[in-house]
Amino acid sequence: MRLFLTPLILVCSLLFSLSALAAEPEFPKLSGRVVDNAKLLSAATEQDLNRQLAVQEQRTGNQIVVVTLPDLQGYEISDYGFQLGRHWGIGQKDKNNGALLIIAMKERKMRIEVGYGLEGLLTDARSAQIIQQILTLNADIYPAPYVKFQPLPAFCWSYMAP
Repeated sequence: MRLFLTPLILVCSLLFSLSALAAEPEFPKLSGRVVDNAKLLSAATEQDLNRQLAVQEQRTGNQIVVVTLPDLQGYEISDYGFQLGRHWGIGQKDKNNGALLIIAMKERKMRIEVGYGLEGLLTDARSAQIIQQILTLNADIYPAPYVKFQPLPAFCWSYMAP
């Protein structure tokens, strides 16, 4: 009997460990084009950004969502962003033309996740350029907790035109 229980306990422990590793992070609710869970944006900046993203979506059909997070729940920003983009279903399903700007406060990381339909327009190099030359500079200039996105649209939108 003991010989039977030991392997059974080991198998159960292994299955429990694997299910814990495969667990999804908790995602915030998609409440609009800007989801400021980390409370980094002033109300005026959030409104302005929402307006600009709506205009951009109407003009090009591309869907962009900005999300600020208090933390990444122990995940790498690329993994979290990929899963969040899938979970929210950003972009048109047949065109896969969504993009997600993620700002993680605790980890002090930013990333732009791009749907396959936008990869030609918003490449990894352009995404890095937006983060390093525009967003990071603004985060250094403007004091926390507020981040301003004033220069972002003109720079970013030029890359997103069809």
